[in-house]
Amino acid sequence: MAMHLRRAISNRNATLLLRNGSSSLQSQRSWFHTPCSRSNGFFRTRYSDPSLSAFGFMQDYRRGFAKGKRSKDDSGAGSTVEIVDIGPTVKETAVSQMEAAIVALSRELTKLRTGRASPGMLDHIIVETGGVKMPLNHLAVVSVLDSKTLSINPYDPNTLKELESAIVSSPLGLNPRVDGQRLIAAIPALTKEHIQAMCKVVAKTSEDVKQSIRRSRQKALDMMKKAGSSLPKDQMKRLEKEVDELTKKYVKSADDVCKAKEKEINEG
Repeated sequence: MAMHLRRAISNRNATLLLRNGSSSLQSQRSWFHTPCSRSNGFFRTRYSDPSLSAFGFMQDYRRGFAKGKRSKDDSGAGSTVEIVDIGPTVKETAVSQMEAAIVALSRELTKLRTGRASPGMLDHIIVETGGVKMPLNHLAVVSVLDSKTLSINPYDPNTLKELESAIVSSPLGLNPRVDGQRLIAAIPALTKEHIQAMCKVVAKTSEDVKQSIRRSRQKALDMMKKAGSSLPKDQMKRLEKEVDELTKKYVKSADDVCKAKEKEINEG
């Protein structure tokens, strides 16, 4: 009798323990009321808590929703296209190239002799001294004594003969004379034939420079076309218009420089 009583109490305690413990750790499990072997001395109990099942479903749903949201965000971030404004770069590059063309034009025109003395008219002359070829303006200081006379003062008086020979050999038609440790070069008046020849050179140089400016414009347009797929059409049109205005501005500047040189040549 005592032994049967102890077994009943033991079975009851085991069942209560299983019910209490499974509420937090075994919400997804099922227990069955099937008799065990006699040596076990207790029954397995089928247990299912609807509230815990609903709680687990909500947890799974929330996790799935969060995962789906992250995936959507990730896919959106991957498809984002950043539009870069290339306008400043295009214009800066075009301006730099066009200004360089104007500087080159001015440098070339200073090589042309007019009836007036100009210190820059000797800059392009190359002098060979000591087996080394150097620009004349690296070996001497050229200054204007008056509108018809140049003074050439060498840094080293020993190079005086080399400077004289280089000036005489240049196409400027100058015949400097030695005056102490310097050279004096008188600028002869231009003949009609010489004036016409110089004006043709100016016109040819002007056309070359304007072609260089137009090539700079085309390079800017090519740069825009490469980025065309990422730029709005209105921005493309506005940028193209600005490049065209820059082109007109620098072409006009080239014309002004050449007209001024032609006037200087004709006035002698």
